[in-house]
Amino acid sequence: MSSNDPYELLGVERDASQKDIQKAYRRLAKKLHPDLNPGNPDAEQQFKDVAAAYHLLNDPEQRARFDRGEIDASGAERPRQRSYYRDFDTSGAEWPEQRHYYRDFASGPGNPYTSDAGFADFMDGDDILSAVFGGRARGSRRRRGQDVRYRLDVDFLDAINGATKRLTLPDGSVIDVTIPPGTRDGQVLRLRGKGAAGVGGGPPGDALVEIRVRPHPYFTRRGDDIHLEMPISLPEAVLGAKVDVPTPTGPVTMTVPKGASSGRVLRLRGKGVPRADGSRGDEYVTLKVALPDRPDPELESFVAGWRSGKAYNPRRAMEA
Repeated sequence: MSSNDPYELLGVERDASQKDIQKAYRRLAKKLHPDLNPGNPDAEQQFKDVAAAYHLLNDPEQRARFDRGEIDASGAERPRQRSYYRDFDTSGAEWPEQRHYYRDFASGPGNPYTSDAGFADFMDGDDILSAVFGGRARGSRRRRGQDVRYRLDVDFLDAINGATKRLTLPDGSVIDVTIPPGTRDGQVLRLRGKGAAGVGGGPPGDALVEIRVRPHPYFTRRGDDIHLEMPISLPEAVLGAKVDVPTPTGPVTMTVPKGASSGRVLRLRGKGVPRADGSRGDEYVTLKVALPDRPDPELESFVAGWRSGKAYNPRRAMEA
């Protein structure tokens, strides 16, 4: 990038649109910015050159004056035609208005890229440039690091009862995430100080971990309550029984009343989701009468001779 021509520095044609000029500068800035090339003075100087070129060409009025030859690549007025001998310097020294180079512009007080304003058109649209230019423009000002978002899949019971899970970050490091009891699907946990590093000695940002709860084979959650379909046998439904019912904290014994039908709902108090105040929701158990997988001749013979059973019509209420 030894050329002083701003079009050549940005790698664009002279009839390039403003959008093309900005796009070219974005590309070069990502490649050459000193924060992305620590210890590389050549890259730093090249960045200053393309920054100055962009500043000139991004201003339509300045660009037009440069194209007409009224100003040079640094933005300085070109020497006017001199008519008298006193206007000439025979010492061979450069004219004062020729002593402007990109390095002078880029490092001087007139460079707009030493403040936030020079990068305002980049800060909103590009995360990389926002992070790099934002810190560069503010100099030594302390600034909090950015928050970083992650997603963590957890098992249903771990979300209900609480657990500690290890999250592997993109750089290979790991952090332990405490899953509070009763965590909901989609809930975002904030891990303070686990985000991006701060700028200028500022505090780090936070890690925002979105929890995705895997479905359970037979539990479902509705608010703070747990719902479960519980199969029971025909004898248990007819005669009643005590059966073991799974809950999030382990099985408990539940009494099935005599004559229980499919669809009947029984409640287990305090066996649902834990709440912040220490209480818990309930578990609702929907009974489902299940017959043997294979035909049972004994059962068939009994039902065939069960006269009162044949007389019972469970759909009577549905008849018009």
